Amino acid sequence: MFFGTLHTNRGLQFVFASLTVLFALLAVGNITGNHAILTFAGYEGIICGASAIYLAMAEVINEQLGRTVLPIGPVEAQQATPAAVTA
Repeated sequence: MFFGTLHTNRGLQFVFASLTVLFALLAVGNITGNHAILTFAGYEGIICGASAIYLAMAEVINEQLGRTVLPIGPVEAQQATPAAVTA
């Protein structure tokens, strides 16, 4: 799902990137039985959750006020260039 966020804002990209890392850490920690990796995954989960809360607050506040109060890093749309025409 991270790749689906590449055309959205940077905040949503960060949430899904950190979620991907979290799932990978949890999988590796459970497969290997390494408690240090699972502990680190817990901290990563806190970061992921906090960023998701910030993103939710930012989207609601920015929409209600009609201006950017909490920045989420919008991505500019890239213009498609027409293919070169050769004669």
